[in-house]
Parts: sequence; structure tokens; C-alpha cells
Amino acid sequence: MEIICTKLAKGDVLISLDVIAKAAGIVASGCYGVVGMAYRSKKDEIANLLKKDSLTKGIKVYCEEDKLAIDMHIIVDYGVNINAVSTNVMSNVKYHITNITGMEVSKVDVFVEGFRLQNKE
Repeated sequence: MEIICTKLAKGDVLISLDVIAKAAGIVASGCYGVVGMAYRSKKDEIANLLKKDSLTKGIKVYCEEDKLAIDMHIIVDYGVNINAVSTNVMSNVKYHITNITGMEVSKVDVFVEGFRLQNKE
């Protein structure tokens, strides 16, 4: 488990990258058009929709020159504008993670791994 350190006037704050990944997953899941996070199995190369308690498997958080960078693999609703949904996810995640951690987020890369059709019953 990797941990990042934020320097404050009164001391240091240590934050696990898994905590940041989970927060990013919660933010992204709340965005319009996002069904959930995806996890691509190396064995079968199929993207699977993750349950809410496994959000971090579809997200990678790492540090680049004292800034956070986030890779997110998502599944979207069929028929939505992928560019609009991806742009919304990028801006929301960047804004919220910056506010939560106090660290700058240099980039959020979104990988759309698939679509899900909604049942209209």
C-alpha cells in the first residue's frame, strides 16, 4: 500500500493511494452516464463491471512530480455522449480530489471499457 505525504504547517498528513482511488471512484460513479468502474482481467481481456465495494480495482492513482495522476476505467450507459461523460468525469474527479487531499491533480485519464444497456421495463 503506497502512501503520499502532504506537508502542513503543524505537521504531515499521510494518505493512502487506495483512499484517494476510492474517493475518485465514488465521485465518478455519481457522474451522469457512468454505470460504474471497470476491471479488465489480464487473463481473459474482458472488462467487468465492479461492485461498489470494489471501486479501487478500476482506478490507479500515482504521483508525478508531487502531483497526483489518476487513471480510471469506466463503463457508461449505452447512447450517452462518451466525450461529454468523460470530460465531466475528468473535471469532477480533479476538482473533488484536489479539495479532499489538498494536493494538485495533474491529470485524470478516463478509459471507457464498455457500455451497458438499461432495461426499459
